Amino acid sequence: MPSPGFADTVLSWYAVHGRHTLPWQQNPTPYRVWVSEIMLQQTQVSTVIPYFQRFMQRFPDVHALAAAPLGEVLHLWTGLGYYARGRNLHRSAQILSAQWRGEFPRTVDALCELPGIGRSTAGAILALGCGVRAPILDGNVKRVLCRFHGIEGWPDLPAVQKRLWVLAQDATPATGFAAYTQAMMDLGATVCTRSRPSCKQCPLAEACQALATDTVAALPSRKPTRAVPKRAVCMLMCRLPTGQVLLEQRPQSGIWGGLWSFPEFADVAAAQQFLDQKWPGQVLEQHSWPVLKHSFSHFQWQITPLLVHAPGELPGVMEAGRWLWYAAGPDAARPAATIGLAAPVLELLQRIAALSAK
Repeated sequence: MPSPGFADTVLSWYAVHGRHTLPWQQNPTPYRVWVSEIMLQQTQVSTVIPYFQRFMQRFPDVHALAAAPLGEVLHLWTGLGYYARGRNLHRSAQILSAQWRGEFPRTVDALCELPGIGRSTAGAILALGCGVRAPILDGNVKRVLCRFHGIEGWPDLPAVQKRLWVLAQDATPATGFAAYTQAMMDLGATVCTRSRPSCKQCPLAEACQALATDTVAALPSRKPTRAVPKRAVCMLMCRLPTGQVLLEQRPQSGIWGGLWSFPEFADVAAAQQFLDQKWPGQVLEQHSWPVLKHSFSHFQWQITPLLVHAPGELPGVMEAGRWLWYAAGPDAARPAATIGLAAPVLELLQRIAALSAK
């Protein structure tokens, strides 16, 4: 259990060295805290700031987000990655708007019933946005606690995580818990970093078990390694003389659910079969681009982009709203249409736009 002075030490450090001007710290409503916490999952603060600001400008409250089409929400999420976060945010907003009148529940358990909200995110919403004492245990806090207490074992193992939650609960003060919550996140993000931590600047250095035993670099213990599977796919980029390219909306579930992407095939032969069916008897100019690698949490995609210069639009290809001829012009970096695009698709669109500019 942390000493009684643990929280006081962290709070004293935060008062002088913490971050106090982040956009979501200004007018910290439960809604603003929630959106920022979801965006910050697996994403750096510097990356999140412009996304958060655009999101707040378009969706200033829960009701505005709930009423928006999912495509527009994913459009504003384009490039941020982990798109299930955006879909869950939209669905949770609809639940909050319809069932809670736009208010946020004031308990961890109730918040955790909403899609995409776990125990740590719920704690942050309560502590930072609602004035309710609740511990958090995000990656930064796990790292600080593991090093301070010399805890071995991958933090996401059930036994290790259970111990960390007890420590997080005990360390959270009865008053000043909002500042303490932000302080622990800041300490992990700016001082007790994953690599090259600034131990000489750490307010907890004197009592840190990892520092005393020279195990800072080894803690927290890393996730057990395993070979990352690789999956090969072909993305077919059908380009019209006008510069428009064919996009297909992906199913709502699964990878990039609800986003727009180039038609995907198991290999080039399958893509060629599609072309033969849609433009029968025509020989189309084709260019195979270098393989584009894109990593997910549990596997890596190896994408072969196949650029095809098509003579004209496909008859009947727009059925059921699944298809879209998209203008890949000079502004492809900031898509005009309110559709969600995954990062590799956006990258390929930018390369196609560069062709149009020549």
